[in-house]
Amino acid sequence: MTGNATFHPRDTAIHGVEMIEAPEVVTSDEIDEMLAPVYRSVKMSPGAIEELAGVRERRWWPKEKDFVEGAVDAGRLVLERTGVDPSRIGLVVNASVTRPHLEPAIAARVHHELGLRSNCIAFDITNACLAVVNAIQVAGTMIDAGQIEYALVVASEGMRGPQEATIARLVAGSPSRQDVKDAFATFTLGSGAVGVLVGRASEGGHRVVGGVTRAGSEHHELCIGSMDGMVTDGRRLFVEGIGLAIETWRDAQQTFDWSDMDAYVAHQTSTAHIDSLCQALGLPREKFPLTIPTFGNIGPAALPFTLARVAPDYSAGDRVLLMGIGSGLNTAFLEIEW
Repeated sequence: MTGNATFHPRDTAIHGVEMIEAPEVVTSDEIDEMLAPVYRSVKMSPGAIEELAGVRERRWWPKEKDFVEGAVDAGRLVLERTGVDPSRIGLVVNASVTRPHLEPAIAARVHHELGLRSNCIAFDITNACLAVVNAIQVAGTMIDAGQIEYALVVASEGMRGPQEATIARLVAGSPSRQDVKDAFATFTLGSGAVGVLVGRASEGGHRVVGGVTRAGSEHHELCIGSMDGMVTDGRRLFVEGIGLAIETWRDAQQTFDWSDMDAYVAHQTSTAHIDSLCQALGLPREKFPLTIPTFGNIGPAALPFTLARVAPDYSAGDRVLLMGIGSGLNTAFLEIEW
């Protein structure tokens, strides 16, 4: 299937990608200890977060820190390291899931604190764990149209609040085993921030070759999230997410050959998810770098966070496939020539 969900930017590249780690390490053993009275009441054993999801620890921002500062800091860092003058930024997009308020757009604060021009467009894109990849596609369209020179995409996830709220609710209430299972995915989440600078490929950077998106919106109720936590049908989300990824992959083969990339950087909800994806698509597991064991699922920041960590290992000409999957369900695959 081709059409409006398949795209080929003419002159778009990723010029820089940077990540910032939230500083406080919280282990899954510590989460289990907080949930100990809940486990006893529903006769469940601790250890499932690490055993089933592969998450040993995650990060939290300090209580006194506004996690939106992470988006500002990541944006500033990528501008400093690429040497691009902020006056050349024509678009800033915040792609975070977590946010301290509904309005105004978080991008407005990032725009202000980075001192961007008044004619630099600022807005948020939200699409669960897929928003950063979506924002790169939107930025590429605007660059190819000649509307902007550079776009700055940021995301900062703060999962301390949702996790503490979920723990408090479970401990204070009379939860069932199903209530605990529904909240399980909340405890796999992590915090962190990213900044991605997108510009013209003719001026350098890592060229965006093209990509494809697909929607499986009949599954939009499988994962419902808020700042108080998530309610997730974990098993169905796993099965349907892998199914949509396989469908997207097969459709893409009409246009792209992604069977032998140098690296695959995928969104990570669990180590089992990555193992199943590799098995289903016949891809080598060693080409998939992981951050989820020590950082958890950082939402839309997870994929670029992983990319930023492994980017120094890539060489000019390497073919890298970004593989995003998010609640909704939606997928987006994006090929980058390093």
